[in-house]
Amino acid sequence: MKLLKDRILAEGRALSDSVLKVDGFLNHQVDADLMQAVGQDFCEHFKDYGITRVLTIESSGIAPAVYTAQALKVPMVILKKQTSKTLNGQVFQTNITSFTKGTSYELTLSRDYIHRDDRVLIIDDFLANGEAATGAARLVQMAGATVAGIGILIEKSFQKGRGRLEQAGFDVYSQARIARLGEGIIEFL
Repeated sequence: MKLLKDRILAEGRALSDSVLKVDGFLNHQVDADLMQAVGQDFCEHFKDYGITRVLTIESSGIAPAVYTAQALKVPMVILKKQTSKTLNGQVFQTNITSFTKGTSYELTLSRDYIHRDDRVLIIDDFLANGEAATGAARLVQMAGATVAGIGILIEKSFQKGRGRLEQAGFDVYSQARIARLGEGIIEFL
């Protein structure tokens, strides 16, 4: 998606060969117009997949997932990283490790917000090693629902995430695929 790539080049900062900082428009301050365009692009790509629900992991995936769900006219569900007193046992859970944060956490999905006949689109901000998307897919499968596709805003194509997801049989669509990062260097495929 040209609009997203242009924004990454204009405002993104490669802090190392594996870390890209895009907090000025995606994961600290959010550009709502850009996220709406991102949602429309995901909608256009996945419009014939029979999507019934959009899932994302809190918190950076929320903005693009909301606009995607709005464009597809389906509900959006947030997978929680922390347990809550309101999620009293009727949940699906799995452990995942965040590449960016280097920490593990339990990902939680309430049984109330997914059904066996759902065709789910998972939206995530970054794809590195595929751990977050794989964990989200595990939760969907635990519920007996179908992962219809995985939408990624920024893919670090030099890491193993895409291969891991495709090997598991998932349809992956990334809006910006990065071939190489380095201090001050951002190159797309």
